Amino acid sequence: MSKQGYQVIGTRPLRHDAADKVTGRAIFGADFKTAGALQGFVLRSPHAHARILSIDTSRAAKMRGVKAIVTAEDLPQVTDRMIDYGEGPMSLAHISGNILARGKALYRGHAIAAVAATTLPIAEQAARSIKVEYEVLPAVTDTLAAMQPGAPILLEGLETLELGRKTGGASNIAEHFCLALGDVEAGFAKADVVVEREFQTATVHQGYIEPHCATALWNRDGRVHIWCCTQGAFVARDVTAWILDLPVSRVKVIPTEVGGAFGGKIRVYLEPVAALLSRKAARPVKITMSRRDVFESTGPTPGSHIKVKMGFVSKILYQKVS
Repeated sequence: MSKQGYQVIGTRPLRHDAADKVTGRAIFGADFKTAGALQGFVLRSPHAHARILSIDTSRAAKMRGVKAIVTAEDLPQVTDRMIDYGEGPMSLAHISGNILARGKALYRGHAIAAVAATTLPIAEQAARSIKVEYEVLPAVTDTLAAMQPGAPILLEGLETLELGRKTGGASNIAEHFCLALGDVEAGFAKADVVVEREFQTATVHQGYIEPHCATALWNRDGRVHIWCCTQGAFVARDVTAWILDLPVSRVKVIPTEVGGAFGGKIRVYLEPVAALLSRKAARPVKITMSRRDVFESTGPTPGSHIKVKMGFVSKILYQKVS
């Protein structure tokens, strides 16, 4: 094709964002600024599993420079319906409970409360002055151990869906389902070689360079504007609207540049919190995670236990090859 056409193969086209990034003009989440913005800080659980008995924010509220404080009490009580998060259906109630802990902290780093203040040091100092009374519960951090009878129950309202039927009673197992094609047992009986192995995988984080960051403005007209480093602006918009019990049309997400993500910046963590703080303070609020918060509080690839059984029928393979 001519040079005036759309030839790409064999050429080195310039990236449309190259100049801004190499000159430092690109705006990432932490670079975004807007007039009158407050700084937010999230207080997180130091326990892997604990019941939240009380949260006393009175001391933080009296500190000079503090403009807003939110806890799970400020989140709407959303219906427990399944939503598509881009990676399969998930419970909206569980997603909302992950934004700010409702009743229990389910992991170290679970968000408990958040503060917006005129400066980040004030916000952090105020957040750390919030008194949280915990009842520390036994924790379970292994997949197989969590499935055993008598294991500590994390989500008390969860019951196993066993081959399409509810079993009744609390459980750590969400669902047991079966996908089968043909007569599996007959296939193994005919196999010349059967190999069976078990694998244990660890939790793996994407390790992107840029921490999560979100700035939110809950405007006087009831519309919410969010600037954040997201891979999925429409997913962030929809889920934030559902968590805040708002029409999707009243939430606008403007994605900033993303400093690495690898699938890790699709779910929302800070956006609803910043929005709630903004509504209370009547000013924009910006929250940036620390590196520790990223590792403890965002969703990497979970650990797993995998059992694989494979059968090999040599005669059939040889017939097809010949």
